[in-house]
Amino acid sequence: MAIANVLLVDDEVPFVEAMARRLDKRDVNIATAFSGSEALDVLGEDTSIEVVILDVKMPGMDGIETLSEIRKRFPLQEVIMLTGHATVETGIEGMKLGAFDYLMKPCDMDVLMEKVKDASAKKRRHEEKIIEARMKEITSRRA
Repeated sequence: MAIANVLLVDDEVPFVEAMARRLDKRDVNIATAFSGSEALDVLGEDTSIEVVILDVKMPGMDGIETLSEIRKRFPLQEVIMLTGHATVETGIEGMKLGAFDYLMKPCDMDVLMEKVKDASAKKRRHEEKIIEARMKEITSRRA
C-alpha cells in the first residue's frame, strides 16, 4: 500500500513533473492539477486522495481561494500549502482556513514526506471515526 494518495497542485508544469517523480519514488500515489479549478475537479472525481499539496501563488484561483473552496466541498481533505512567495499573512490565512501545514519552496523532501505521512494519517483517523459512528448508529437501530 502506498504511503499516501496525494494531489499535487501548481501552475508550474516542470515543478509538478519533477515533484511528482520524486514523490512517486517514495511510494506516494500522485495525481496532478495545474490550477485551483482543476484541483477541485480532480477531488470531486477521485475520493481516494488524502492530501493536497497546494501552491499558494497561481493565476486565476490562487491557493488561498482554492483552500477555501476545498474546505467547503471536501471538509476532511488535508492540505499542505507550498509556496516560493511566502508572507506571514498568507501563512496565517492558510492556517486559519484549515491548512494542515505551510512549507516554503524549495522544501526538504524528508520534511515534506513527514508532513504528507502525518496529514494522511490524520485524514484516515477522521474517516475511521466517521465509519465507527455510522456503525454504532446502525447497530443501535437494531437493538
